[in-house]
Amino acid sequence: MQRTLSEKAYNEASKYIPGGVNSPVRALLSVGEAPLFVSKADGVNFTDVDGNVFTDFCLSWGVFILGHNHKTVNKAVKAAIDNGTSYGIPTLLETQLARLLVESVPSLEKVRFVSSGTEAVMSAVRVARGFTGRNIIVKFDGCYHGHADHLLVSAGSGVATLSGSSSSGIPVDFTKHTLSLPYNDFEAVKIVFEKYGNDIAAVILEPVAANMGVIVPEKQFLSGLREITKQYGSLLIFDEVITGFRLALGGAQQRFGITPDLSAFGKIIGGGFPAAAFGGRAEIMDMLSPNGPVYQAGTLSGNPIAMTAGIETIQLLSQPGFYSRLETKSETFIAELKEIIKGKDIVLNHIGSMFTLFFSDHEIRNFNDVKNSDTERFARFFRALIRENIYFSPSAYEASFISEAHTEVQLKQVLQTIKKELEKI
Repeated sequence: MQRTLSEKAYNEASKYIPGGVNSPVRALLSVGEAPLFVSKADGVNFTDVDGNVFTDFCLSWGVFILGHNHKTVNKAVKAAIDNGTSYGIPTLLETQLARLLVESVPSLEKVRFVSSGTEAVMSAVRVARGFTGRNIIVKFDGCYHGHADHLLVSAGSGVATLSGSSSSGIPVDFTKHTLSLPYNDFEAVKIVFEKYGNDIAAVILEPVAANMGVIVPEKQFLSGLREITKQYGSLLIFDEVITGFRLALGGAQQRFGITPDLSAFGKIIGGGFPAAAFGGRAEIMDMLSPNGPVYQAGTLSGNPIAMTAGIETIQLLSQPGFYSRLETKSETFIAELKEIIKGKDIVLNHIGSMFTLFFSDHEIRNFNDVKNSDTERFARFFRALIRENIYFSPSAYEASFISEAHTEVQLKQVLQTIKKELEKI
């Protein structure tokens, strides 16, 4: 496979951009590859600058549940651009998308839009502290909630490949009120609440972990968190930046029947544009300025182009049968993949249209299990798929995704390739 132009592009980018990329995982360092530079995408395929076409299971890290370059979304966006791209003044589009979110997600009474998942989570934590008058935040090892200083504690995603601290440049004082516990370990949660319960503002987690690879919560873990936070007057925050509108129209909270106090959303709700949101009970959200004392603002929050893309995307997802069709397609793919990996010391974690292959001979239920998996074998697997024009999410600590646009023929071909390449590694 010819990659000359991507290599040239990377060398040029590295002169002006740290590491040549604007988000670290894109550098592909953990899988021993040089970055790809993309020229265009359509459906489930993207084309790099060398003209190589790849079947995509990363989908902009889960954004494109409809597939790349969806014609209905694009048509609406192009029409919106003709009216202007930003105003810094309210538009009807913001209310329209907010209404769609509130109608779709069980816990939402009010929402506020921001421009990234990091911003959404950071703001949800701030309003939780403002509402409760408490300082301590409980998170879980391997759950990545963006790069806000106080949440880069035992984080997953690209941070998981760093040695030592989750990041340098963060004073200890910024993280001293953040406690990180093992995911899926409710006994550890109970111990912490017994010691600090009256000072805990909120518990935050990915209801299905996806930034240390896919890890599904054990049956009583989420319900236990809901009960203990109510008992101590703390808030429960679901980070649904990845799972929101991916696992159901109402996200993981609808799928599991657990209603958090606050939730953060991103990726899918922007339809491919920079948009995110946080929301929850009205009495909590009304703590935000200009109604209340918790300040949060953003020049491009509620950007009309992003709102348009989000509206069109969620309306398409709301059509009858969308999620059942996606689930059926995903289940078929997963069932065949399970047969392929039997006896090969590979664990397949999955839920809905999200999945991760862990190269391990033991169950994967928390971040410690993930760190003990064979990341070098994953890297060899990733490189083998790249040579066959298949692009999985490029880290052993990430989820891969299936979209509406993947066809049965494509999925069958990918399974055949995986079977062939696993025999070599």
